[in-house]
Amino acid sequence: MIPFSDEELMAPVATVIDKIRPSLALDGGDIDFLTVKNSVVYVQLKGACIGCSSSGSTLKYGVERALRTDIHPELTVINVPQGMENSIESL
Repeated sequence: MIPFSDEELMAPVATVIDKIRPSLALDGGDIDFLTVKNSVVYVQLKGACIGCSSSGSTLKYGVERALRTDIHPELTVINVPQGMENSIESL
């Protein structure tokens, strides 16, 4: 169980995402941090990351690993497809 509320996770998660962003930009990609719900981090990959065959690995071994290392080992990440931003509750 994660000992932080979703609200308490918002700022630290945003900081970690900002650290990751330059690495994605090197390959023409980007990432937006959308929200945290029930200790699940919702992001949206952008740019060259959309449709990239490595985007799953980027989420798992890049974004999720950084969040688990820097914040808490039980955090998970979900990429929200373009146009689905208003449907996070149903994901």
